[in-house]
Amino acid sequence: MMAGGKFGIVAFAGLALALLAGCGEDPNAIRFDGQVFKGKGKGDRSDRAYFVATAGPASVSLEGARQAAVYEAYKYCLEYLGTSDIAWENGPDVEDTALQIEDDKLLLSGRCIEP
Repeated sequence: MMAGGKFGIVAFAGLALALLAGCGEDPNAIRFDGQVFKGKGKGDRSDRAYFVATAGPASVSLEGARQAAVYEAYKYCLEYLGTSDIAWENGPDVEDTALQIEDDKLLLSGRCIEP
């Protein structure tokens, strides 16, 4: 009985830790390449059409970070200018080695094309 009781406590502790680990993740988070990335689209107040979109960590999945940064770019353009048309300056359609990465974040830039 004593051994079973210890096993039950260990199993319960393991289950509790597993549940707590999942609590920090946003259930509405969008996944790219199976991972959740933090991203942001940011523009300049003097020229709202120009933006820089970031997503990371790029080291987890470069393709996922690329998709997440594109998503942030579209989200930015739709929010500030009501369009999803983009003229890429530093865009996603380049070889992996040509992508700009700073502090483990992928950076894309361009201009929202106003309707």
